[in-house]
Amino acid sequence: MKIGQLAVRAGVTIDTIRFYERRGLLPRASRTPAGYRSYTGAEVERLGLIKVLQGLGVSLDEIGPMLRRLDAGRASCASEEPTLRAIVVRIDREIERLQDSRRTILDLRAACESGRCPVPGVVSDGGARDDGT
Repeated sequence: MKIGQLAVRAGVTIDTIRFYERRGLLPRASRTPAGYRSYTGAEVERLGLIKVLQGLGVSLDEIGPMLRRLDAGRASCASEEPTLRAIVVRIDREIERLQDSRRTILDLRAACESGRCPVPGVVSDGGARDDGT
C-alpha cells in the first residue's frame, strides 16, 4: 500500500509516518520502481502500538528503544520494567505539579471572590464568576 493509504488505515498523517521513519520508529519503506513508498500492512499495527504508548504518556525517546528491543526479540516484562517505572515517576511528578497549580488557582479564585485579588491591576468584582457558579 502507498503512504496515503497507510496514513488513513493507521489514523495518522503522512507527515507523521515520514517523521517516524526519520526517527527510526518505523522501518524505512521499500520503494516501487516509480519511487513511491510501499508498505506491507504490518506498519498499521506498529503505528497503532506507537499511538497507544504515546497515549499512556510514553515519549518517543522511550518508545524507540522499546521498539528496538521488540524488533530484536528481546522485549519482555523484565526488560521494559525500568522504562515503565520511570514513566510512572514522571506521571506522578506531573500529577503533583498539576495539583499544585490547581491549589494555587483555587486560592486565587477565593481571594478574588472575597475582594482581595492579589494580582496587581486586576479589580475584584465581589464574586461574579464566568462559569455560572
